Amino acid sequence: MHEALLYTGNPDRTTDCRLCNHRCHIADGRAGRCGVRLNREGRLYTASYGRVSAENVDPIEKKPLNHFLPGTLCYSLGSVGCNFTCEHCQNWQLSRAERAITSLPEITPEKAVEHALATGAASVAWTYNEPTMSFEFSLDMARLARQAGLGTVYVTNGYMTEEAVDELAPMLNAFRVDLKAFDETFYRDVCGAHLDPVLTSTERAKEVGMHVETVTLVIPGLNDAPEQIEGLIRWVVEHLGPETPMHFTRFHPDYRMRDRPATPIRALEQIYERARELGIRYPYLGNVGGHRYENTWCPKCRNLLIERNLMQGRIQGLENGRCRQCGEAVPIVREISRA
Repeated sequence: MHEALLYTGNPDRTTDCRLCNHRCHIADGRAGRCGVRLNREGRLYTASYGRVSAENVDPIEKKPLNHFLPGTLCYSLGSVGCNFTCEHCQNWQLSRAERAITSLPEITPEKAVEHALATGAASVAWTYNEPTMSFEFSLDMARLARQAGLGTVYVTNGYMTEEAVDELAPMLNAFRVDLKAFDETFYRDVCGAHLDPVLTSTERAKEVGMHVETVTLVIPGLNDAPEQIEGLIRWVVEHLGPETPMHFTRFHPDYRMRDRPATPIRALEQIYERARELGIRYPYLGNVGGHRYENTWCPKCRNLLIERNLMQGRIQGLENGRCRQCGEAVPIVREISRA
């Protein structure tokens, strides 16, 4: 096991973890709520360092990220464990599989970056399970990835502490965060967490210079009330800015939430249209393959800028960061400098 960062050891051999906002007080011989950070005689260790449950090369749009290196490939790594207990988890086989850690293959940060470069990927992402569970490994790998000119991405629930965000800041380019609802009750009852820490860490990620895109899985009857959706949109406009890409994705029944129907596409379209009315310049729909609202449109003249098909982006109407038709500047990360 690898010694963890961001914890305090106490004289009684307990530890206080400062990585996520559960801030677990962990007794000797026990694990935190995530299942992967373990106290051994007053020192905290991460059992998931370098343990790989999934290794793939995906279009960057699959994360989804639409304004970060569009049309490129992303080398994606997953491990196991999560600090949420979402009833609708799409990757529950990984998020709840911490007991399988020792059976997983291992990879070094150096070897992972070699793999990424060999695939022709433009970036690396820690994804599939909550990447904060691989915090130490992702930091070590990110340093090497940035030196090699690769972009770095977290696909996260955003429950990390501000201290953790600041630690990541020099090495993490993109913060793709799930804003699961704009409702404390939803976070408490469905996710086993709280809303405010997610908002705080997301705002902090923006402040320290990360590219931020948000994703909200719209679940019928749970987080789709108009006042809740509008509250979320208004918060993003005020705290992250109107040019922040917001993705609203279609729910499909899964895990412990099989009693609800898939999200009606028309309901998603109405959310998209309302987001534009409230000032979001780049709203998107997800899990609705082939829909025109997956594309990037110029917010000024509605020229097609980036067309997407099967989660792959193809630049159509952009030139030097501007709309070819009207000249509107479009905030898209096109290249990454070496750290």
